[in-house]
Amino acid sequence: MTGPDGTAAAGGNRPRLFVYNGGFLTQRRIRRILRLSGHRLRLGLPGPEDAVAVWGASPTAHRGLAVAAKRGVAVLRVEDAFLRSLHPGRTGEPPLGLCLDWSGPHFDPTSPSDLEQLLATDPLDDSALLNRARDAIARIREAGLTKYSGFDPDGPLPEPPYVLVIDQTRGDASITSSGGNDALFREMLVFAQLEHPGMPVVIKTHPETQAGFRPGYFGPQDTNDRISLLTHSVNPWALMEGAVGVYTVSSQLGFEAIFAGHRPRVFGQPFYAGWGLTQDENPVPRRQRSLTRAQLFAAAMMLYPTWYDPYRDRLCELEGVLDTLEAQVRAWREDRNGWTASGMRLWKRRPLQAMFGQPKRMIFSDDLAKAEATGRRRMVWASRADAQEDVVRVEDGFLRSRGLGADLVPPLSLVSDDLGIYYDPRRPSRLEHLIATRAELRADQHARSERLIAALTGAGLSKYNLDGKTYDLPAGRRILVPGQVEDDASIRTGAGEVNTNLALLQAARLANPDAVIVYKPHPDVEAGLRAGGTDAESLADVIATHADPAALLAQVDEVWTMTSLMGFEALLREVPVTTLGAPFYAGWGLTRDLGDIPTRRRARPALEGLVHATLIDYPRYRDPLTALPCPVEVIVERLSTGAAPRPGMANRILSKLQGVFATYAHLWR
Repeated sequence: MTGPDGTAAAGGNRPRLFVYNGGFLTQRRIRRILRLSGHRLRLGLPGPEDAVAVWGASPTAHRGLAVAAKRGVAVLRVEDAFLRSLHPGRTGEPPLGLCLDWSGPHFDPTSPSDLEQLLATDPLDDSALLNRARDAIARIREAGLTKYSGFDPDGPLPEPPYVLVIDQTRGDASITSSGGNDALFREMLVFAQLEHPGMPVVIKTHPETQAGFRPGYFGPQDTNDRISLLTHSVNPWALMEGAVGVYTVSSQLGFEAIFAGHRPRVFGQPFYAGWGLTQDENPVPRRQRSLTRAQLFAAAMMLYPTWYDPYRDRLCELEGVLDTLEAQVRAWREDRNGWTASGMRLWKRRPLQAMFGQPKRMIFSDDLAKAEATGRRRMVWASRADAQEDVVRVEDGFLRSRGLGADLVPPLSLVSDDLGIYYDPRRPSRLEHLIATRAELRADQHARSERLIAALTGAGLSKYNLDGKTYDLPAGRRILVPGQVEDDASIRTGAGEVNTNLALLQAARLANPDAVIVYKPHPDVEAGLRAGGTDAESLADVIATHADPAALLAQVDEVWTMTSLMGFEALLREVPVTTLGAPFYAGWGLTRDLGDIPTRRRARPALEGLVHATLIDYPRYRDPLTALPCPVEVIVERLSTGAAPRPGMANRILSKLQGVFATYAHLWR
């Protein structure tokens, strides 16, 4: 890809861009992506070294094209990238990427676009690139991502098998550029029936048609006892799994059908036709090259678009956009119908509303009848949920904050579990299921977990990230024994026979009489906010009060614990762990387990699989700077750089009052 002066699109001199479409000026995200790409937007008339930017084939594009022709300057075509956002641009949601093309619109087959030239001439033989492409395809399918990913994941699918015919919005530029019209869509529908005699035909309407923005080519008048119209949102990947054939004029869903294993029948001339992966009714003669699916994907999704990272305000690779979309799509799909919440202390409601209250605000009610009357899903703080309740249980995440929850510091992450809760081994949890699923990882998943482990350990991060003291520990075999809150739900449900800090210390000392035992009291206990104080003087060689947990883990040879999260944090640092309870990370072959471990934990994931399930798949994260749902890596950066919120004056005052009125702590916890 080259600019008008022949410089590479990835660098070189960038011309000023003169624009004549108000969207370039009013849509901040588009301006920002262009600016980060090196372009300065201007009004007025371009000079010889300048260029004109137009939006695809929009109704206002003729203005810029006329100016460019008269002034003899180059034209940059700007379009949404192929993974755009949750919802169509007409809803006002900004894009996560743009296609910037100096040769012409990618959807117009009358002349080769930059994308077509990539597909026709780039070697596309770099093994690392193609491996990334294969991993990204798998990741997109697994997460159910598409151009507009805000679909109902529970939307009912037609009964397979069926023929899938894809409708589009009437007059779309990708259709008119190929000479498409009503007659071509009618022809496509006829072919779908003739080539699959007796097979049901499902017409999939376009998301913008479903939202009422633009009409499509098909409607109820086209249905009969064999042909049905699918007008509600569904997972397109699941939809294509049930199809025996896919028919399209030029829809992006036809492009995705290729990666779902289909060879779609194409009646227009979209960018993905003509490369040996489609059955083309109207081929483009100059497209003679045969490509693999990975090559097509690498060019169209990795080399061609310009992708944007909204958390760091910078351009990024496709994988960064997948991180973003996975987090935002999950939040929208889980929250789209709204929540009622029970068992939530007053101070927790604001952070819960921030995490789960979009697009519908949460309703807080401890009245079961009123909660059920709303028709919404119900969530309950995990420690307050009845063991048999069919609810979603909510608890703090494993990278919680910079400060204690007992100090009323809001969480940066929360977990929601529709099966149980991670700390209660008496019943299966969603985390257990995820850990078992991650016993096998793709190369990209393994690499992502490795990077995450390195980032966490390199920055010395833990659950609460308190500023702590460091200790010069005595020589010898050092065993860290982390104290816990003795009335904590994880102790009550998962500790077994050894269920006090004193009993844990006694067990560690009995089994290791010559070791250096280092006892670290729990921060909530040290703050006087929770139960769990113990006289460790006679059993521990060092009592590491107010210690930095990461610094301690770097100095010890082993950890003995009941159910403490420090056992998981020790595994990240390759410190051996002995468990006497049944924490979520026990029973998978990564710890020495002396407690009663559920027999259902049979999978044997690597540490990277455990980390992927525990820190990437299971929690929900919210970026404190952008207020957006975000991937775990953003939270790691915020905590590492000090951008995570710290306790304010109100928190500190309330925390001191808690110390005074510790007997009544149940009122705010």
